Amino acid sequence: MDPNLIYGDTHPKGTFENLGSHIIDFIQTLVVFGAIFALFYLFVGQFHKVSGLSMFPTMHDGDFLLTEKLTYKLGDPKRGQIIVLKNPRDESQDFIKRVIALPGDTVKVEGDKVFVNGGQIADAYLPTNTPTHAGSFLTEGTTIKAGPNQYFVMGDNRGHSSDSREWGTITKQEIVGRAFFRYWPPQSMGILTNK
Repeated sequence: MDPNLIYGDTHPKGTFENLGSHIIDFIQTLVVFGAIFALFYLFVGQFHKVSGLSMFPTMHDGDFLLTEKLTYKLGDPKRGQIIVLKNPRDESQDFIKRVIALPGDTVKVEGDKVFVNGGQIADAYLPTNTPTHAGSFLTEGTTIKAGPNQYFVMGDNRGHSSDSREWGTITKQEIVGRAFFRYWPPQSMGILTNK
C-alpha cells in the first residue's frame, strides 16, 4: 500500500448529490466554452449574415460569412478587399463593402466610372459596363483625397449601395474585419478573394 495515497470517505453518493455534481460539471463546461467563444468573437472572428443586395453579384441576400479580425490588427486593409464595417450612421448595424481607396489615394467618379489616383479602376469583380454614379459626398467629377487612416469603400451593386459616395470615408477603427469565408449557401462556400 502506498503511504502517500490519501483515501477519502467512500460512502455512496445519493441521487441528489450525483445530480448536483453533474449540474456543476455542466455549468463549468459552459463557462469554459463561453470564455473561448468570447475570446474568439473579440479577437479572431465573427459570424455575419448578409442582409440586402449592396454587394450583389459578389454577395447575395442571406449569405453567411466568417469575418476574421486578425488581419487588420496586424496590418492594414488592401484595395479590393471585402470588409465588414460599422454603419457610420448607426453603429448598431454592420455593413459589408469593398475597399476602393487607401489613405492618401484620390478618388473621382466621372462618366459612370471610378478613378483612383487618376487611373480608371478595373472592377474585374463587376459585370462588364456596370455604371457607377456619384453621390452626395463624392459628386460627379469631384476629386476627393483620403486622409491619413481614411478608406473609401463602395458596394459592388453600385446602383443600390449606401457607401462612401454618400457618407464619406471611414477610419480603420470603424472596420470590424475582413470578410474571409462564405459558409452558406453550400454551392457558394469558399474563401472570399479580391476578385
